[in-house]
Amino acid sequence: MIFGEFTERKQLERAMRDAGRLPPGQSLTLKWPVLHVGDVPRFDAERWDFKIEGLVEEPARLTWDQLMHLPMVGITADMHCVTRWSRFDVDWEGVPFLEVSKLVKLKPEAKHALILADHGYTSNVPLEDLMRPTTLFALKHNGEPLPGDHGYPLRLVVPHLYAWKSVKWVRGVRFMAEAVPGFWEENGYHIYGDPFKEQRFTDD
Repeated sequence: MIFGEFTERKQLERAMRDAGRLPPGQSLTLKWPVLHVGDVPRFDAERWDFKIEGLVEEPARLTWDQLMHLPMVGITADMHCVTRWSRFDVDWEGVPFLEVSKLVKLKPEAKHALILADHGYTSNVPLEDLMRPTTLFALKHNGEPLPGDHGYPLRLVVPHLYAWKSVKWVRGVRFMAEAVPGFWEENGYHIYGDPFKEQRFTDD
């Protein structure tokens, strides 16, 4: 069984590499490794909120019920982790970032965002990347609610960047004029994180 899984993985990995979908230095995984800082937060729908702040005309706060009534879409995208594993054709369902941004009026100088999460975790993403149609706040993974270890109840998904930008347990977004390093960026990770350019660390 183990040999069969190894053979299947290697065949798929070769196919993804030949198709130009496997970034350099990455290996295909058939599993979904768990990587995060801190414990899985407890979710209480009555207390949960989502803040939109920073370079906006007027800050906003969403309850869980309000978030659930926003337009939702499904996407299929690949996922690449800075720790060198890749998953392919992952189905996500959730609220497009663009829909959330419509709830406020952005100031013209807003060019970046800091994604805010439980435990005080943050990560920076340029606004133009967040506005892509494939960037969303995911509620479901492959047709099922997100597992707690992978960001339940809400996770940002930015498929074209390394997965540390796809922040788990999201609680808000702060719009900014300049890129401000988040948790991993302050600890030596690349400010942008393009898998195909192997932008893993600050000097890459």
